[in-house]
Amino acid sequence: MRSLWNDTDAASCQDELALRVYTSRLLGQDKSLVLHGGGNTSVKLVEKNIFGEEEQILYVKGSGWDLETIERAGFTPVRLKPLQKLVSLSALSDLEMVNQLVTHQIRALSPIPSVEAILHAILPYQYVDHTHADAVISITNTKDGESRIREIYGSTVVIIPYVMPGFDLAKLCAERFAAQAERNTLGMVLMNHGIFSFGRSARESYERMIKLVRRAEDYLKRHHAWKFGLETGVVAKGGDVMLAQARMRLDVSRAAGCPVIVSRHGDARSMSFSRRQDVDVISQQGPATPDHVIRTKRLPMLGRNVASYVENYRRYFDDYAGLQPREQKIMLDPAPRVVLDTELGLCTIGRSVREANIVADLYRHTMDIIMRATALGGYHALQAQDIFNVEYWDLEQAKLRKDGKLPQFTGEIALVTGAASGIGKACVESLLARNAAVVALDLDASVTSMKKESGFLGLQCNLTSEKEFKRALEQAIEKFGGLDMLVLNAGIFPKSSPIDRLNTEEWHKVMRINLDANLMLMRECHPFLEMAPRGGRVVVMGSKNVSAPGPGVAAYSTSKAALNQLARVAALEWGKDNIRINSLHPNGVFDTALWTCEVLEARARHYGLTVEEYRKNNVLNVEVTSRDVAELAAELCGPLFSRTTGAQIPVDGGNDRVI
Repeated sequence: MRSLWNDTDAASCQDELALRVYTSRLLGQDKSLVLHGGGNTSVKLVEKNIFGEEEQILYVKGSGWDLETIERAGFTPVRLKPLQKLVSLSALSDLEMVNQLVTHQIRALSPIPSVEAILHAILPYQYVDHTHADAVISITNTKDGESRIREIYGSTVVIIPYVMPGFDLAKLCAERFAAQAERNTLGMVLMNHGIFSFGRSARESYERMIKLVRRAEDYLKRHHAWKFGLETGVVAKGGDVMLAQARMRLDVSRAAGCPVIVSRHGDARSMSFSRRQDVDVISQQGPATPDHVIRTKRLPMLGRNVASYVENYRRYFDDYAGLQPREQKIMLDPAPRVVLDTELGLCTIGRSVREANIVADLYRHTMDIIMRATALGGYHALQAQDIFNVEYWDLEQAKLRKDGKLPQFTGEIALVTGAASGIGKACVESLLARNAAVVALDLDASVTSMKKESGFLGLQCNLTSEKEFKRALEQAIEKFGGLDMLVLNAGIFPKSSPIDRLNTEEWHKVMRINLDANLMLMRECHPFLEMAPRGGRVVVMGSKNVSAPGPGVAAYSTSKAALNQLARVAALEWGKDNIRINSLHPNGVFDTALWTCEVLEARARHYGLTVEEYRKNNVLNVEVTSRDVAELAAELCGPLFSRTTGAQIPVDGGNDRVI
């Protein structure tokens, strides 16, 4: 742990709030201090109100902001004195506490203040920093954690026993801090929760945090509880592991009541932890800090028995919800969010790839904390009741009641071929817009970097190579957990050639790409489509040439007609597997790499038309774009067409020969 303070960067900060932003970001950059919205910071300033009167204002991190990227707008200004006065009350409900915080905001459009705003308010320092430092939590989450903290820090910190965040914690801190703080006090440790530092300047508060956490790290190193050897053994790969992951995804999705992403992590640390002989003990104590339970559930699932996990979760809910009969609790879905399996390693689960990634980040740090605490004599998390109280906090339940409808393909995975340009690229965009995770394959290497979303995986792949595709499919399953939708778009359109001059090798090349490769893709994807929670869906990009071929394109027309026939047979065979397969037949889609300006002009001249007339040379006199085709492809995968399979739909503006 080292200070990242830079005098030059700090000098560019124009005021105290800018310095607050700067040091908050320094804290947020270190993942061993805070993760994904964790921690909070504040600064107390004196400002003039609309009447020209001076007021003390607490600028505290607003809900929904992350310290790593926070900006000025992420700090909510709240009148300080009313917040300080609140701790004089004997009790305050969570909902009334939030009401009071919002009531005393001085800017209506600011985010809701952190639930720990009152705690920040009562600490008698201008700057206050709060993190969930791994090193500190590793020590507090042991049987004799409090005595170890006293050994490390002495009177330089005030120690607060665990109390749930909110009003009760703020009130206890106000009492304990006033009674225990000394002249040399630098911070405050909240058992099983985190650590506070404070100071008269942004730098002092920040560097005190670094100093305090470094002392915890040094303690762990002295007690041989810092780094650990990794014993992974053989990491399983291949078809059996892929199928096991997809099968587990199906079971978890059913338990969750919606499709989910299941990301597998087979790195050395995850495999080593999953295969520890004592994993059934150390992993079943509870989360490193109660904040994590909202993302990770209280316990990970060991192995793949989802039904047993669900039964245990329901029992957990019934046991603790029953202790609060006057409060109606809505049970969250009982599906696991973390899985530890000797073969699969660490699997993390979320309704989206972002959620699954957050769970992975949290549990990677949790594994380190558990191993360090175990090396100190034993990992001891909070009691189940304490964790339940955070998981079913009134404030979280209120959010649950307000949750809106999720985007159409949330938790689902699509694979698109020929995805680097034209219709394929447009399909990627349409599916991502509906919140699907998308695997994009193309021979063009640009596919790997065409999107930055966490739910996008671009892979360069020669689809005529079965070996390359199997490797790409393995990467897709490992990252996302399964497959729900397949868009067969890749293909080639060779140069025009009459049959009497058609080269045999050219014929075979077109068949290999337009037909044979798609047969292989369908065959290899079938087992995963069969385990799609909402049923598998396949969209085949055909062509107008299937029903209305033209001279000079025998290889292309035949390959597309054969592919269309393959799709019809698949629709007959795969219906029993709850997989539907439909074909689109585009024509005149000119916003693709195939249609250069020169080619367009030449074809327009051939028909005696202007380029604009040629673009709209159809019954409806409209231009058909890649997006038009892609939007229909996406809708074919949605509920609107849930009763349709084996269909052939033209997307051509109306072609007189087809009609």
